[in-house]
Amino acid sequence: MKFIQGSPVLRSLRRSPTLQLQRAQARRWETTAAADPPPAGGHLSSVASSRFLRGTRDAALRVPGIVWPDEDDPAPGRTVIVGRETRKMNMYQAVRDALSISLAKDDTAVVFGEDVAFGGVFRCTMGLAEEFGRERVFNTPLTEQGIAGFGIGLASMGHTAIAEIQFADYIFPAFDQIVNEAAKYRYRAGGQFSIGGLTIRTPTMAVGHGGLYHSQSPEGFFLGATGLKIVIPRSPIQCKGLLLASIRDPNPVVFMEPKILYRSAVEQVPIDDFTLPLSRAETLLSGSDLTVLTWGTPVYHCESAISLLNSPPPALEQLVPPSMRSAKIELIDLRTILPWDVNTVVESVKRTRRLVIVHEAGMTGGVGAEIAAEVQKRAFLRLEAPVRRITGWDVPTALQYEKFNMPDPIRILDGMMATLTY
Repeated sequence: MKFIQGSPVLRSLRRSPTLQLQRAQARRWETTAAADPPPAGGHLSSVASSRFLRGTRDAALRVPGIVWPDEDDPAPGRTVIVGRETRKMNMYQAVRDALSISLAKDDTAVVFGEDVAFGGVFRCTMGLAEEFGRERVFNTPLTEQGIAGFGIGLASMGHTAIAEIQFADYIFPAFDQIVNEAAKYRYRAGGQFSIGGLTIRTPTMAVGHGGLYHSQSPEGFFLGATGLKIVIPRSPIQCKGLLLASIRDPNPVVFMEPKILYRSAVEQVPIDDFTLPLSRAETLLSGSDLTVLTWGTPVYHCESAISLLNSPPPALEQLVPPSMRSAKIELIDLRTILPWDVNTVVESVKRTRRLVIVHEAGMTGGVGAEIAAEVQKRAFLRLEAPVRRITGWDVPTALQYEKFNMPDPIRILDGMMATLTY
């Protein structure tokens, strides 16, 4: 044995690139075996401290625009909250709660998609198959075009079809069915038939480690699909209310859920049935110097950027002039991307005279381009600076550099300062 260990052959094997690679891999496996992999949905720590999340029962029951279907007078202006309760939920639990209410109240409602009977990748449908039966909550083959086409057929027969595309990155095989069939169905039928019962849910946006095919924000690709609605929520309350409104809307809706918020966003959510209005933006912060418009995950990045502007940390103090720290920023969550709330946005820009649009999708052909064009048409003489877009770069989202691709608080801060000083 000693002779073999000291032999020239073994010494050459020790220097072999193949053997060295195997040893390196073994060491790597040893050092990472005990480490937990990053969660599929990612985590955004800044969300936990957001002032936009409603952490109390009273705040949760007084969300602007909330409508309670069980009230005799379900006007949005009413704020009767006696006897109503809330429960702490993250966003995927809010999705499940909305789906459970829909299935319980609507006997024609069905939920289907890849792995939904098992709970789905993000656990949004956990336990629904056991609760409502596998004839109403069921798995489909791995075919996005088939899922969308099946949903269109089901809705055309009067059912409430709630489909899931497992990741928004994989919605493109269903593009023809959604844009050419679902969006045009009522127009093609001269208003005689409808597939308003179709809602397509899909996780969207980046998580920091999703790479090419689990990080995209494809909402802009649907802007030309007249007849379709696109909705993106920012929090559990918003998600539940907007999802229930989407399911009951007389138009087909693509409901995109920012997946990093599934577990990061947590707040008190009313346990009763309620809806929030579609195609109506929400002003989260009122201001007079600059309007910042965004939706989904970037809402929280914008909140952080505004905080950095008003109260810069020591590392940024020299970069943020004292005169700029008193700027009053108006922050708007668009919520419904198509058709978007033109009046709220334009009215805000006419007051602040400046607009910054933030979204994760690339700049070219993005939603921000359409909004910028419409705003400059309606408020051109009131603008004191060009409309600025802060977006993802026009490149595929590489795994290693994904965090550099997303518009973070520093990039947003820089854009706001450039617009304020124009």
